[in-house]
Amino acid sequence: MFLSLFLMAGLSCADLHSGLSEPVVDSLHAVTVTADRGVIVSRADTLNVGNSISITDVLQQSTSLYVGDNGGWAGLKTISLRGLGSAHTSICIDGVKVGNVQSGQADIGMLGLDNYESIVVDYAQNQVSFRTARPEFGSLPLSGRVRMEAGSFGTYMPSARFDFRLSDNLSLSANASGTISKGNYECADGLRRVNNDFRQVRAGLDLFGLLHAGDYHVKAWFNGSERGTPGSVDWPSEDRQKDRNAFVQGVLRKSFTPLYTLMVSAKGAYDDISYTSSWGDSRYGQTELQLNSSHDFRIADWCRISFAADLRWDALRSSVYEASRLGISSAVASSFRTGRFAADAAVEFSGAFDEGADSRIAFSPSVDFRYNILDGLDIHAFGRRAYRIPTFNELYYVGYGNPSLEPEDAWMADIGAEYLLQIAKSWNLKAGVDGFVTLLENKIISAPSEADPNIWQPYNVGRSRSAGVDAVAGFSHEGEWRFSLDVRYSFQSAVDLTPGSLTYGQQLPYVSRHALLLNGKISFKGWSLNPVWNLRSGRSDATGEMPDWNTLDVTFSKSINVSGVGSLMLRLSVRNVTDTRYESVRGYPMPGCSITGGIDFKF
Repeated sequence: MFLSLFLMAGLSCADLHSGLSEPVVDSLHAVTVTADRGVIVSRADTLNVGNSISITDVLQQSTSLYVGDNGGWAGLKTISLRGLGSAHTSICIDGVKVGNVQSGQADIGMLGLDNYESIVVDYAQNQVSFRTARPEFGSLPLSGRVRMEAGSFGTYMPSARFDFRLSDNLSLSANASGTISKGNYECADGLRRVNNDFRQVRAGLDLFGLLHAGDYHVKAWFNGSERGTPGSVDWPSEDRQKDRNAFVQGVLRKSFTPLYTLMVSAKGAYDDISYTSSWGDSRYGQTELQLNSSHDFRIADWCRISFAADLRWDALRSSVYEASRLGISSAVASSFRTGRFAADAAVEFSGAFDEGADSRIAFSPSVDFRYNILDGLDIHAFGRRAYRIPTFNELYYVGYGNPSLEPEDAWMADIGAEYLLQIAKSWNLKAGVDGFVTLLENKIISAPSEADPNIWQPYNVGRSRSAGVDAVAGFSHEGEWRFSLDVRYSFQSAVDLTPGSLTYGQQLPYVSRHALLLNGKISFKGWSLNPVWNLRSGRSDATGEMPDWNTLDVTFSKSINVSGVGSLMLRLSVRNVTDTRYESVRGYPMPGCSITGGIDFKF
């Protein structure tokens, strides 16, 4: 009965185990997951959401990520991992991919933070996954949180979540949040950012269930927003944008015997984006359906084999063009564990079959290993081939699209070491370093067409190489005084190798050559201080070098126990304390110093 109800409700999952597994506690930790394309052993950075206000704040804790931010609450926000581009970096919710066949650039600003406890950056899978917070109950079958925040630029952010324990094996979470912001602020050269207002409402339901030797998670979610799109400082606009996003997703895992585990999932989603512009109004409606299964066979204690098959259908109906795509993928993977050594290998087939167009197929091998040299010290490495199927805009947009495009072809490799040490149960030390290289061919870039140089079209003529080092070090202390410090540094040489390119040999647009993060926290008797300092340098775009920038954010908080009821937290956050006037994207200035205060009641 549970299985039939589960499928009829339209559940989903693309990343099967990771959608169900518990969040990784440490930010430098090796986890074994069954990804959407097989079994891998991956070093994943876990970014704690904590008391952060915006997604940008959390994602910038990873110095390997480039966060494209057009400024303010209304500005488009995208991410790119290790120079591959936002369309080549997967975004997931509980392991389920967020699809965007129109442009490939999902706006992460629509997700919010209220219902998530962590964000996992998986380098081997080149994906960033948001993980939903699971309910925690005391003696009562009800718990929850009510929060109100307000701050600079006329911004108000109420939110609430209620968790219900329906039985020993079933719990339900309901959440809702909103953001209202006038959004206008002073920016560089005495200019004022206008038409940056933002209104958003989000709501969701999560059903968590346990079965005999299995579990499931159903998620329903809605986002609605209206915003101004102010354009750049050189080309300001009074355009407007309206978004409606909804999906139902989930995953079911069931072990029938100690040797065989079945995972099955499904998903249904609809996204509606409307633009009101001086150039003409337009509207895009995207429909996405997924059906996935994975079969895991435990051959022996040291050996597992997995088979996966996925089916996905996407359709776009717009005022400009229409298109649909059937996606099919399958994979076989093997996993070996012998003492201190672990290795995994997989081969994936993927195919995209667009209505009335040529099909595109690809094979992606991957290999991954980890060796424990001594207690707390591991070395690891992975290699993987990855493809990006062209988006509908790149293929079919009237006057721009090129239907003959091939998938982008990337080879990724990484080798590193990590060390974890616990001293006297109160001190924890960690350190890690990774060297990586990514080679990208058939890169899709825009260039003048042969028929008319005034008309630009996308072509598979681009090449790039991204190579560098990620390093992390930190310590934490538990006790009456609690304090921690994380230091992260990334060096990335991401250069354009496109023959004949005007930017040949230059750093890829917006990829920082140097990125540094210092994240500290001190807590004592409910009082807490959390300063975060970010530096980005060595950036450029198509028009030349961009100024370096650094920001300091500071959060003060006080937690108060309310006897027999719950806890109350008061919080004051000052972002960009030094009022640095900088741009993440040229022409789209970021806000200067801003202040946000909040009250959070948990029961």
